[in-house]
Amino acid sequence: MNPAARLQAALELIEEVEADARPADAVVSAWFKSRRDLNDQDFGELSEVLYAVLRSQARLTWHLAKQRREPTARNRLLAWLALSEGKTREQVERLFNGGRFAAAALTEGEATLLTRLQGGTLDHPEMSEAVLGECPEWAWGPLQSRFGDAFAREMAAMLRAPSLDLRVNPHKATREAVLEALRRIGFEAQACRRAPYGVRLPRKLSLARLPMLKTGEVEIQDEGSQLVALLVGAEAGDRVVDFCAGAGGKTLAIASQMANKGVVIACDVSEPRLKRAVQRFRGAGLHNIQTRLLTSERDKWVKRHKGGFDRVLIDAPCSGTGTWRRNPDARWRTEDAGFETLLPLQASILDSAARLVKPGGRLVYATCSLLSEENEAQVEAFLAGHPEFRVVPVGDVAPEITDSAHGDYLSLTPARHDTDGFFAAVMVREVGAAVGEA
Repeated sequence: MNPAARLQAALELIEEVEADARPADAVVSAWFKSRRDLNDQDFGELSEVLYAVLRSQARLTWHLAKQRREPTARNRLLAWLALSEGKTREQVERLFNGGRFAAAALTEGEATLLTRLQGGTLDHPEMSEAVLGECPEWAWGPLQSRFGDAFAREMAAMLRAPSLDLRVNPHKATREAVLEALRRIGFEAQACRRAPYGVRLPRKLSLARLPMLKTGEVEIQDEGSQLVALLVGAEAGDRVVDFCAGAGGKTLAIASQMANKGVVIACDVSEPRLKRAVQRFRGAGLHNIQTRLLTSERDKWVKRHKGGFDRVLIDAPCSGTGTWRRNPDARWRTEDAGFETLLPLQASILDSAARLVKPGGRLVYATCSLLSEENEAQVEAFLAGHPEFRVVPVGDVAPEITDSAHGDYLSLTPARHDTDGFFAAVMVREVGAAVGEA
C-alpha cells in the first residue's frame, strides 16, 4: 500500500470509528477482516495513524476552531499531518491527489488551512490543561481532585501508545516457553514485572502473527487486569463467582489458577457477552467454568446461593477512565461519567453480590476507573453498612505488589505503573458472621 492509498484508507477508518457506536478496537478488527488485501505492515501503519489522530482529538479540534474550520475526520487528519508529522502543504498535496486509491485532491480552503498550520506544533501554549491532556470537561474536576500536581503527568501517560500484554495460560504453556517462542519469531517479548503469568510486547501488532493465541496458550490481558484476577486468590476446589464477567478475561485467569478443579461461575446481564465468553473458555481448554445469565444484580439466583462461595469478584461497570490510553475514543463517547446512574448501580451490585460470600470468604471489588468516587468512596460506603466485612491490605494478599498507589487497595495508574488504570479492594467476611439479606 503506497503512502497516498494508506492515508485514504486511514481516513475511511477514522470515519468508520466515528459513525459506529462500538469501541474503536472492535471497529478496526471488523474493518480489517473485510479488507483481505491488506497485510500486517498495512495493519500496523493504519492502526498507528488512526490511534494517533484519536489521541489528538481535543488538540486538533482546538487548532481547527482557531482557523474556523469544522473538526471533520478529513480536517483532523490534515491538521495531524501538518502539526504532528510536520508535513508541508506541498507534501500533503502530493498525497491527497485524487488519483486511484488516493484521497480527493485538496480544496482551496484545505490548502489554506495547511499553509496556516505549517511549522506549528500539536501542543500550544494557549491551550488549557484539559485540552493539552485530552481530558473531557466532565472528567477534569474528578481527575484533578484525584491526582493534584500529578494530573498533567497522568494525562500525558494516557496519550502514549500502550504495549500489548499477554497472559500465559498455565494449563497449556509456561511463561518461559512463550517468551522463547515469541523471541524466535522476532518479537522483543519481556516478562511483566508484577503479574506472574504476564508477557509484554512493546507495540501493538496484527494478532494473526501470534499463533499461540489460536492455540489458547495465551490471552490478551493488560497486566493490571491480570493483577485484579490474582487478588481473587482462587485455589483448586474453590467455588468462585465472577459477578460481572463480560467477555470473560478475568474468569479465564481465575479458572487457570484452579487447575481445572472446583467451579467458576461467570455471571452477566448480557447474553451476547456470555456467548462470546464461552468461545474463549473452550479455546483455553478449561472445563471448570459455568455461565449464568442474570436479569439484574438483584436476580433471585443470588438470594438462593447466598453464603455459598469462597471467592466473589465484582468487576463493576464504571466510567472506564483507566482504559483511555488503550481506548482513546472512549473518553469522547460520553458527555459525562453517568454518575447519576453508575454510582448507585455500583453500590447496588456490591451490596447484592456480597451475599454470595461465605463466612471467611473473600470479596474483591474492582474497576478500570481512576476516579475516587467509583473506587475508594464505594468501598468505604459499603464497609460502613456491612460491618461483617473488613479490608485485607493488598500487600498481605499479593506480596509481589509493592508499589500500589494506595496502602490498602490495589491502585494502578498509567504514569506510575505503565498499566491501564485499575482499582481493587480485597475484603473478607468475618468467620461467624451471619449471611443476611442485602
